[in-house]
Amino acid sequence: MRNITALRAAAAATAALLTATACSTQRGQDDPGTVAGGACKGQQTTGITDKTIKLGGIYPLSGPASAYGTISKGAAAYFKYVNDHGGIGGRKVEFVVRDDGYQPPKAVEEARRLVEREKVFAVFQTLGTPSTAAVWDYLNQQKVPQPFVATGASVWGTDAKHPWTIGWQPNYVAEARMYAKYLKDEKPKAKVAVLYQNDDFGKDLLGGFKKAVAGSGVKVVAEESYEVTDPSVSAQMTSLARSKAGVLLDVTTPKFGSQALAADAKNTRWNPLHIVNNVASSAAVLKPVGFKNVQGVVSATYFKDPADPRWAQDPEVKTYLDAMHKYAPDTDPANQFNAYGWAVASSLHKALDAMKCPTREGLRDAVRNLKDVKVGMLLPGVTLSTGPDDAFPIETLQLMRFKGERWQLFGQPVDTRKEFGPLTG
Repeated sequence: MRNITALRAAAAATAALLTATACSTQRGQDDPGTVAGGACKGQQTTGITDKTIKLGGIYPLSGPASAYGTISKGAAAYFKYVNDHGGIGGRKVEFVVRDDGYQPPKAVEEARRLVEREKVFAVFQTLGTPSTAAVWDYLNQQKVPQPFVATGASVWGTDAKHPWTIGWQPNYVAEARMYAKYLKDEKPKAKVAVLYQNDDFGKDLLGGFKKAVAGSGVKVVAEESYEVTDPSVSAQMTSLARSKAGVLLDVTTPKFGSQALAADAKNTRWNPLHIVNNVASSAAVLKPVGFKNVQGVVSATYFKDPADPRWAQDPEVKTYLDAMHKYAPDTDPANQFNAYGWAVASSLHKALDAMKCPTREGLRDAVRNLKDVKVGMLLPGVTLSTGPDDAFPIETLQLMRFKGERWQLFGQPVDTRKEFGPLTG
């Protein structure tokens, strides 16, 4: 279900590139002047001083997943806002963003650049399961923190061999469990057709869903996969329509999410309940399809939608909107990917504040020892919690349904940890 073997293969495929491009730069802990003294003696201080902290991020600013690139703008706006209000622990943040085009070999190249040339304190956010799998061996070998990666693959929380890497968002199995619970409660005999991306992201969520509905009346009756290089998913959607399933589980990234929603709207002879996974649920994905064509679509979330009037007077959302207008005027603050970037950067702020030592080791340990930490942009009832036996910061979600021109929350937040038990390797 967690496709650890496939992730290992992705990492192995980049090993030759790592070797071929190796340079003589020493690891941070060996560089003169980059280790702490006193109670933190010997720990790495590369990228952090009493006045500054340098962070790197790797995003698909171009390529088939470029819709996610704006996450970096939400995060950057948060850091600029914080810098103007005294920084993090008095330290001004420098956030270096690199583009990998959603290509694992390019992600490797950019990770090396950030560590060996830019001398970053941490590689905060590598986006996508393939890119993260390509670089986590290198970053863990170098003992560089890789906190809050922008992918929900469950392996980031179950693999004990990579202590420097951790996820942030609810893992795909947790999200799958949420949809499974919804269907078992509301449509206990549902027949489900599934469209999924043919990689560890898609297989993780699909596998989690199948396991969560096992033994119930909810059945998967049709499956179609697509490759990230495919021009469209129209053929897959045509095939799935033949199943006449009452539910379509749409496990896609933004480009293909839009295509699937459009194909569903066009086929008036098949009208399933359309469940779209969170990573393709932004209004920016739905808008090209036409809001009138996506009414009733269901998804799940864990952070506040800045376009939802219920948060109009929310202090954190108001701060976010003002900051986006000031620091990222070329972006749409209503885009949920921007809000995601703000929320995850705010979460990192909390972890940095919790460090016992201002070192790479300090951050590594802090992100794995979070106790019901509240973050302003997360939904009420959603907090960050990790521990020795739980490396998943967020596992609580709430369902939402698209109505009118926005998502509307319904039901109650569900802690999938408590509902289904802990997720283990």
